[in-house]
Amino acid sequence: MQMISTAEFVAILVAAAVTYGLRAGGLLLAGHLPQEGRLRRVMDALPGTIMVSLVAPSVAEAGLAGGLGAVLTALVAWKSKNVFLAMLAGMAVVALERNFMA
Repeated sequence: MQMISTAEFVAILVAAAVTYGLRAGGLLLAGHLPQEGRLRRVMDALPGTIMVSLVAPSVAEAGLAGGLGAVLTALVAWKSKNVFLAMLAGMAVVALERNFMA
């Protein structure tokens, strides 16, 4: 078994401390955030905008199949309220295109 160096150990400890600090800071600040107004609406929209920023490059790279998969995923999620089923539907479109249309 190989031992880790002091620098690696310190890097792990720093990463753990930063992660804990971010989580604890979020919990401590949550009570001080506005409950109404423009800033509250911005904060409510953040999860969706972050998801779009993570998914959009993959959808664009996948081309037409990625776009159709994304649209189908959104429609199934909206109609069924079942995120797992929606993801399966979107993945099925991309998988079918990659395996049978290419």
